Amino acid sequence: MNKVGFFRSIQLKFIIIYILLLLVAIQVIGSFFTTELESQLVETYQTSVDDRLRLLSHNLEQALSRELTGAEDEVTPEEEVRGIVAEVGSEDGMELQIIDNQSRIIATNDYQSQSDVGKKISNELVQGVLQGGETEKKVVQYNREQIYVIVQPLYKEGEDDVTVGVLYAEANIQMVYEQLDNINQIFLKGSILAIAVSAFIGILVARTITKPIMEMRRQAQLMARGDFTQKVNVYGRDEIGHLADTFNDLNSRLKHSYATIEEERRKLSSVLSNMSDGVIATDNTGAVTLMNEAAGRLIGHDPDDIIGELLIDVLQLEDKIVDITELQDSGSMIIDFSNEEEEFLVRSNFSTVVDDEEEITGFITVISDVTEQEKVEQERREFVSNVSHELRTPLTTMRSYIEALNDGAWKDKEIAPRFLEVAQNETDRMIRMVNDLLQLSKMDAKEYPLQKERTEFVSYFHQIIDRFEMNIPEHITLKRDLPRGKYLVWLDKDKMTQVLDNIISNAIKYSPEGGTIQLKVENNRHHLLVSIQDQGMGIAYDKLERIFERFYRADKARTRKLGGTGLGLAIAKELVEVHHGKIWAKSVEGKGTTIFFTLPLMNKMWRGER
Repeated sequence: MNKVGFFRSIQLKFIIIYILLLLVAIQVIGSFFTTELESQLVETYQTSVDDRLRLLSHNLEQALSRELTGAEDEVTPEEEVRGIVAEVGSEDGMELQIIDNQSRIIATNDYQSQSDVGKKISNELVQGVLQGGETEKKVVQYNREQIYVIVQPLYKEGEDDVTVGVLYAEANIQMVYEQLDNINQIFLKGSILAIAVSAFIGILVARTITKPIMEMRRQAQLMARGDFTQKVNVYGRDEIGHLADTFNDLNSRLKHSYATIEEERRKLSSVLSNMSDGVIATDNTGAVTLMNEAAGRLIGHDPDDIIGELLIDVLQLEDKIVDITELQDSGSMIIDFSNEEEEFLVRSNFSTVVDDEEEITGFITVISDVTEQEKVEQERREFVSNVSHELRTPLTTMRSYIEALNDGAWKDKEIAPRFLEVAQNETDRMIRMVNDLLQLSKMDAKEYPLQKERTEFVSYFHQIIDRFEMNIPEHITLKRDLPRGKYLVWLDKDKMTQVLDNIISNAIKYSPEGGTIQLKVENNRHHLLVSIQDQGMGIAYDKLERIFERFYRADKARTRKLGGTGLGLAIAKELVEVHHGKIWAKSVEGKGTTIFFTLPLMNKMWRGER
């Protein structure tokens, strides 16, 4: 977060506001004070001048109203008036002129205007007062100076309606305004000093306000970085103090919330990290915002490299989904990531994330590897299909022959026995198939206990071969390649007999006329290797691994023609594995097939059982 400059700070704003308020106050007070002071000074000066002129006019009226007695040394009224006016010096800023009722100047106190004495004056104010007007008073500006002009009538003593002259006075009031200017200068200097002091005080006041705010700002920056250990100082119980208390309370609550969120985040991270399913989160545009390691392993990319990519591109859904909004309707789908080397299927489940206003804010995709599940499901479907087909074939055959018998064939002594024999054979075939299925079901459910015993395998194998030789077709030869000596194994004879019967029966079934079946046992240190090799038509390499699957037939037409349930090798595989052995096959098309299986020797197996 950038530091706020002084010229943009709230501190400067506080100072400016404080100074502006002070300036407004000073301006208002100064205007009011100046106006009132000017009014008071002017009024006082005018009153002073008026009082002086009132006394002077009284003396002048007495002088002008006096009548001459005729004495030789008698002073004329004009001379007396001049004497009275002469006593008023012009240096105190007042100039006087006394005009008689003939508009002639009879006296003045201005020595420079003595030549005007005896001359008539044509001043309008004077003429107006001589003609019976009232006293005139006004302030005029002359040569950039303010002059207070007074024109006052002089009445005959004892007769207020008889004007004997006029008193014309000019008082220089400029000194009053000069005093006002001096006072204003003093006031301005005081205002500047007050503003300076106020600015300093404003800085102090602003700092008392902004300091807690700056501390809260620094604390907010620490909180933004996840540090909730510090507190804001509380400097008082005012509004800012309450704000600081609230900020500290907010800090405590955020600390608790942050700890809770962090704990939940760690839990979520742990859950996502340890999930076997992949989780991908996107925003409302479909851009990936989160992906766990499991999802990265499933799609074969580093989760950090996928952030920001579109989900449709990541899951290769361009051909299935055009717009990300279609995901909310798709629900779940199987995505094929298979290549030439291996099959790989992924199930994707989509769900939406909505806000309080039910607006979609993102999508959550859970992906899981369902390759094996799909294989099992496919095998289950094939198994059900095969069982249905295998059961339908003998049932169809039986139905056809029974219908023929019902239609009257039972009366034919030659045909009826053959039809009944076919029905009997098909019935036996279905019973064998059902028994094989029940046996496999018990093996799958681990409900097929073994009755193991110590057995000398070579002599036991000879007995199995002897039994087959008694019933073998004439065109098939059994060739023994069994070692001398005793080889003890731990096995269930009945179950192992079933294994050998199934393998040898298949070898006899698929052997051509004149074919030889080689039965061999080898000692490979810790186990015996048993092999049964025929000279039949063989099995293609790409089909060899599947011959141990249930109901699988490399050549279905020929297999059904020869009979069998298609479960013999599957049962043999299960029984060999529960004896802790392995079974596999090798084949060359046109040359025959060899079935191999191993059995642990007694010394190793005995220790394992105990």
